[in-house]
Amino acid sequence: MKIVIVGGVAGGASAAARIRRLDEFAEILLFERGEEVSYANCGLPYVIGGVITEEEELFLQTPDSFWTRFRVQVRVHSEVTEIDRKKKRVRVRNLATGQDYEETYDKLVLSPGAEAFLPPVEGIGLPGVLTLRSVADLRRIRRMLKEKKGSRVLVVGGGFIGLEAAENLKLAGMDVTVLEGASQIFPPFDEEMAGILKKEMNENGIPVILDAPVKRIKEGESDYEVVYGSGQEIRCDWILMAAGVRPESRLAREAGLEGNGRGGIVVDSYLRTSDKEIYAVGDAIEVKNQITGQASMLPLAGPANRQGRIAGANAAGAEPEEFSGVIGTSVAKIFGLTAACTGLNERTLKKEGIPYQKVYLSPLSHAGYYPGGEPVTMKLLFSPAGRVLGCQCAGREGVDKRIDVIAAIIKKEGTVSDLANLELCYAPPYSSAKDPVNYAGFLAENVISGRSPIRHWEELREETEESRILLDVRTREEYEEGHLGGSIHIPLDELRERIQEIPEEKEIWIYCQVGLRGYLAQRILMQRRKQKVFNISGGYRLLQVTGREEV
Repeated sequence: MKIVIVGGVAGGASAAARIRRLDEFAEILLFERGEEVSYANCGLPYVIGGVITEEEELFLQTPDSFWTRFRVQVRVHSEVTEIDRKKKRVRVRNLATGQDYEETYDKLVLSPGAEAFLPPVEGIGLPGVLTLRSVADLRRIRRMLKEKKGSRVLVVGGGFIGLEAAENLKLAGMDVTVLEGASQIFPPFDEEMAGILKKEMNENGIPVILDAPVKRIKEGESDYEVVYGSGQEIRCDWILMAAGVRPESRLAREAGLEGNGRGGIVVDSYLRTSDKEIYAVGDAIEVKNQITGQASMLPLAGPANRQGRIAGANAAGAEPEEFSGVIGTSVAKIFGLTAACTGLNERTLKKEGIPYQKVYLSPLSHAGYYPGGEPVTMKLLFSPAGRVLGCQCAGREGVDKRIDVIAAIIKKEGTVSDLANLELCYAPPYSSAKDPVNYAGFLAENVISGRSPIRHWEELREETEESRILLDVRTREEYEEGHLGGSIHIPLDELRERIQEIPEEKEIWIYCQVGLRGYLAQRILMQRRKQKVFNISGGYRLLQVTGREEV
């Protein structure tokens, strides 16, 4: 059997290695347009900042090592330009010589990946406009860093690559500004959680300008002028475009394979295209979201590697394996913060019309009596019946492991009660006897059961002063450092003795710093008063991030 693979990196290289493990005698031929067949493109930003000192550390396999270990024939600088499905042939161009030739195949695996999206604006092709998608891009950026030391860099885009590149450009000594066309950075997060990341960027000397789509780029005598938003201007020495990616599906489209409206290649659960002899994996394919059941695009390395493994097995003729779909689990480092999420965010739930509830919490990353504990801010989304739908988390310690646990629960269609009842490892340096994951489950159970009716940060301005009372149950020192306007202040430990100070004719909205003391006050008042009592989820700490502390 002869299996041809188009594209290396995550999906194609994984497919090639799996085929060989399952079939020692198959002829495997992998074409890669670039110079490197298998490298960690997620590590590219960290070479810019010197965190990874040598770019060679990103290379996982070379053509020689692939042949030596797996007997896979790799041809770099080789672009597949055409697929003849009827004759089961591909046309290949040797980019070094310009020569065209053909190769036959029995099975074909497409792993073309995605390319950087460049918005169709004036000046986008100027020499000072760079992208970061490949090793070749990295080398261009490193040359720019040498030529223009300490220069002003404008990073366009506040997603994964934009934020990671901005951080590392700052580490490299650049003066960095981030320009984001949307109303928030980091699209997997919701607005209020993304505010935590924006604050971290600002505190590390990187201004973030929101609602600022690029309109025009003009080259001056020694720098560039970028016009954005409603006509505002900013000057810089060069620009890094990180405005997202789009699938490289031209080859598949021209071969007549089924695609979707976003340029993605349509595959079935076995990763077969509309031609059952051709498989496709990675950033270019359409995948099923396991929660919604809807088709989506998810350009992440984890799913691409798993897809390559499955497609390789199926192309090799092994027992058929299915790709179960994605839930969207991701993580990013933003200076001292870790930002991670899994499942659906609130925007998507609203868009899809899926009923949901949410809670916020900020427990410490480990036991409070052990030094070094850091707040872990979490947003948990769940159905009214309790199925876990998504979670977002930001903090300086222990974020990724909490999201990984919740991702496993979502993958198995678990509930908030599953979170509450998980048995997780505990020692004071690592966690608390009740882990933050357990606490998230406890809070959600209390909301569903009606033991803790809640209100949220965005509802504060929707209610009039006449309809509710704001009750601050924090300490005097906390209250004096900042509080919601018009709130009554009664510390939690004085509440029972001073309960008569709270008017009885209105709803009571309680807040503390993060929500726990508010819940304790709520339980006291719900049993002693007949009026409605709500706890403001996330407390004053979340209100500060969203700007609602001035209400």
